Amino acid sequence: MNDSVEVDLQRIRAYHERTKHRLERYAAGPETLDWSAQPDPFRSFAGAERIPLPLLADGLTTTFSDLHRQGAISPQALSLEPVALLLELSLALSAWKEYGPDRWSLRCNPSSGNLHPTEGYVVCRNIEGLEDGIYHYLSREHALERRARPVETNAMGGSPQLLIGLSSIHWREAWKYGERAFRYCQLDTGHAIGALRYAAAALGWSLRLMDTAGSGDIASLLGLDRTADFSRAEAEEAELLLEVAAASGTAPALPLFGDLDWIGTANVLDPHPMYHWPVIDEVAAASRCPGGAQPARPNAVYPPRSGIPAVTASTLIRQRRSAQRFDRNFEWEADGFYALLDALLARDSAPWDVWNAAPALHPVLFVHRVKGLPPGLYALPRSASAETELRSALRKDFAWTIPEGCPGHLPLFLLAEGGCVAQARTINCHQAIAADSAFALGMLAEFGDTLNAAPWRYRRLYWEAGLLGQVLYLEAEALGLRGTGIGCYFDDAFHELLGLSGTAFQSLYHFTVGSPLTDSRITTEAPYARQT
Repeated sequence: MNDSVEVDLQRIRAYHERTKHRLERYAAGPETLDWSAQPDPFRSFAGAERIPLPLLADGLTTTFSDLHRQGAISPQALSLEPVALLLELSLALSAWKEYGPDRWSLRCNPSSGNLHPTEGYVVCRNIEGLEDGIYHYLSREHALERRARPVETNAMGGSPQLLIGLSSIHWREAWKYGERAFRYCQLDTGHAIGALRYAAAALGWSLRLMDTAGSGDIASLLGLDRTADFSRAEAEEAELLLEVAAASGTAPALPLFGDLDWIGTANVLDPHPMYHWPVIDEVAAASRCPGGAQPARPNAVYPPRSGIPAVTASTLIRQRRSAQRFDRNFEWEADGFYALLDALLARDSAPWDVWNAAPALHPVLFVHRVKGLPPGLYALPRSASAETELRSALRKDFAWTIPEGCPGHLPLFLLAEGGCVAQARTINCHQAIAADSAFALGMLAEFGDTLNAAPWRYRRLYWEAGLLGQVLYLEAEALGLRGTGIGCYFDDAFHELLGLSGTAFQSLYHFTVGSPLTDSRITTEAPYARQT
């Protein structure tokens, strides 16, 4: 490991340690919030040509179960209308909510605190109905803003090429969450990956993470390094590129446009920021990916999933919500619980085929109310090697027994039997949602070895956690329940409960699933006025 990489590793480890919530104190954040001065949740570019996109999700009849069966959906052509549908089912608004004088939007891709730091971009060549260039997606209008066009058009034609780029605006999260915000931005990126993969599957498309593209390459391609275009506005941090493919083909490559004409100036989201958190800039710089080929994910063989509800995929995706309260009297049937956990196994199909690395996140569950399962702590190692390592790292008195009735291929283990409602509530920042649900969980990451091998994979551990969270959201919704991601938890208190020491494993994200209680005082409106 060279000196610069070692410095990056030290900065990332120091950031992670200092941003842990602890029982005696929370990570550094703002002392007060002025909700009337919340940063604008919508980035736009003044002067850029705006292209309204059609709203087509109501006409899509593909079922959620079809998304998980290879070959079940005929690929749509790479053209403007399917591109619009891809965005409508992934990064678009899903509803407006109102309560008293307050009005706020929801999106298909969830976000910590509903603050939405993730921005989407479209890079395209030879897409029917859409001129070559770089576009920013404006979710508020369901429109594309054309940021750049080639100086010379591609008269030679060629195969269609469609890339989706993602970036983060750290200040949107830092405004509320302070130094811990970088973690949440990365989780939101993972949720967006999942949202895009499900949407692409609904169109019969595959989606591939472009591992060979480094952070600098992505920033340059998307125009995020054009300081004049962001002279007064909050910066965007390049995250990743995803290639959309309607058929299998060659390895993805960055498009070659030649010279580009750039248009548009980014809007200011918060004209009077009250705080600044320099450590976020430091960890962002330390975790940027240099690019280059990455090892392929080993194929895991599991039985095909069965019993997936045949609800319309577009309906399910757009009705996803984060539960605010749960019915503590609800008991879940074991079959549904097992089906949900089965969806977390990394099969070679959507949504897991977007992920190139071996599973590195492993849920530990607080099971409260599942019929036929004793309440207690459970573990779901998502690889054989992780089971071995977790058995060695966790408390020596854990049982590691297989629950009666558990499907043979599902690696679920009972660690300790007994009610764990109080522990779940305490560890998750004293929140009732972790105690009143059917179960809650924390995602343990293979932390030490992953960072030692490549410090920039710090971001990707969170992306994988967010991808797991997106699966939990949609699978719970399909089964008639609801989930909620939990970013506030006491990191080391959870580790201590499990007997973990050192940093070989670290918890990166918590989640809870149950039967939701809805607030009838909150009204719902269509996401776009042109739908009403």
